[in-house]
Amino acid sequence: MSKKGCKDQNTGTEPTVPSRAEAAQALLKEANERLIIASIHAQTMAESAELAKEQMAYMVGRDYLTGLPNRSLLNDRMAQSIEFAKRHGTKIALMYMDLDNFKHINDSLGHAVGDELLKSIAKRLQACVRHSDTVCRQGGDEFVVLLNEVADARDAVVTAEKIIEAMGLPHLVSGSQLNVTFSIGISLYPDNGEDLETVARKADAAMYQAKEKGRNTYRIFIQEMEVRALARQSMEQKLHRALEQSAFVLHYQPKVNLKTGSVTGVEALIRIREPDNQLVYPVHFISIAEDCGLILPIGRWVLHEACRQTQAWLQAGFDIGQIAVNVSAREFHSQDFFSGVISVLNETGLDPRHLELEITESGLMEDTEQVLAVLDALKKLGVRIAIDDFGTGYSSLSYLARFPLDTLKIDQSFVHDLDDASRDTENAIISAVIAMGGSLKHRVVAEGIETKQQLDFLQSKHCTEGQGYYFSRPVAAKEFTALLATIG
Repeated sequence: MSKKGCKDQNTGTEPTVPSRAEAAQALLKEANERLIIASIHAQTMAESAELAKEQMAYMVGRDYLTGLPNRSLLNDRMAQSIEFAKRHGTKIALMYMDLDNFKHINDSLGHAVGDELLKSIAKRLQACVRHSDTVCRQGGDEFVVLLNEVADARDAVVTAEKIIEAMGLPHLVSGSQLNVTFSIGISLYPDNGEDLETVARKADAAMYQAKEKGRNTYRIFIQEMEVRALARQSMEQKLHRALEQSAFVLHYQPKVNLKTGSVTGVEALIRIREPDNQLVYPVHFISIAEDCGLILPIGRWVLHEACRQTQAWLQAGFDIGQIAVNVSAREFHSQDFFSGVISVLNETGLDPRHLELEITESGLMEDTEQVLAVLDALKKLGVRIAIDDFGTGYSSLSYLARFPLDTLKIDQSFVHDLDDASRDTENAIISAVIAMGGSLKHRVVAEGIETKQQLDFLQSKHCTEGQGYYFSRPVAAKEFTALLATIG
């Protein structure tokens, strides 16, 4: 059928055929619309890319957890602040802050709780400073505050006291109320240095001085702090080398029956042996090991070596009672402490009944429900528990009765004062501890016995066990083996 005269079946009219001009115009319109859409899309993509670039630049200068400026951004702002201070003759204060015992929270409650606590702390710190100041998280549990345009150190002290007061309120984290404190070090530009590195180093030195002075406080930098900071840094390096090169050694001091002189137990005491065979004593490095996080591997080594040596003595036929090992609060509250004790006993083959763990009063008073659970588990295993340095902490009688303890150790500071006849208070304390131990069926061991006068007093008060230089100084394992043969 011919197409000529064909009509639209719906309208009954012949279809309209667009002219070439109309067709071209339609194509041009469509092309323009596509071009506009493409332009809008390109602009959107460009804006998104620019926004992403800005967001990336922002995040590069921010701590991923708290959103606070990080060390890189702090350095930039500090450089700008120094230039401003130079031009206008003003001062800058730098405050280095370290959370006291934060590692204990991480070890006992887990890193998730620790992270939430850090976020809460960050918000509280920001509320303590001006908008022109900078709060930075430098890493871990370390924070830095940059205070611009201060008149002198007193302005920084006002902020430090505000921070300490703010941190005195508990943080509600995962349903628990957590209390934290800061050690704060303060230095000034240009008083304490002409550049960021120097001012920062001196603020850090002041912060460690605050820790040494009892924590939850602040210190303003003075020159002698730098000498101490360098010594501290040297000791921290020495601890790392001692772990890497097996330079730790144990010395052993007997616990003695004060009536018969026989050995009733042994205490293991750690030392660092220097390349020249000189010994470094724990009073010089334990607190540093706790602060830098090395106390856990060091404590694990001590426990293993003490148990290994004790098993060797037992197999050689020496009856030494129990080996006493000091346990820091951070070790005791770490999540894997109990399993670690079991592992060491299994590895060395030592019967748990020959192990006594010495824990300080303060270590037992933190998170008492968890402490009780761990102590009960250790007791069921057969391990004995002693409170070390008893009388220097804050144990209450109710806790002493509640905890499954075996031994109270009278701190040597009380024993030392027995040589002074005028120290009636110390004499009364020792008498009370001995009586208390007897009523609770605990062994009582007096530490630091050095003179016949001290021994006579303790015997008169019916203290049955003691240790100290009067009987033997701590000696190496080989010497102690010989000692066992003479006084055992």
